[in-house]
Amino acid sequence: LLCNHPNPFNPITSIGYSLPMGGRVRLTVFNLLGQVVKNLVDETQTAGQYSARWDGRDSFGRKVASGVYIYRLETKKFSATSKMLLLK
Repeated sequence: LLCNHPNPFNPITSIGYSLPMGGRVRLTVFNLLGQVVKNLVDETQTAGQYSARWDGRDSFGRKVASGVYIYRLETKKFSATSKMLLLK
């Protein structure tokens, strides 16, 4: 899991990650209360390098507030978490 770029961001950021082996991948954005804001990736992917974009909107298409958000990458054998800052 790579750091998002740019960080802080407004209105779009990219989150890069690489998979040494294929499998089910989930990349999720959470608020600081631990609530899911948006699922960016939830699919099976082959080994390789990937990038997901987040436009600062929740699962319903609403713009979220400025602040710190957490993103987590999960696979069958790996999990990593990092922070990002949305500034408006």
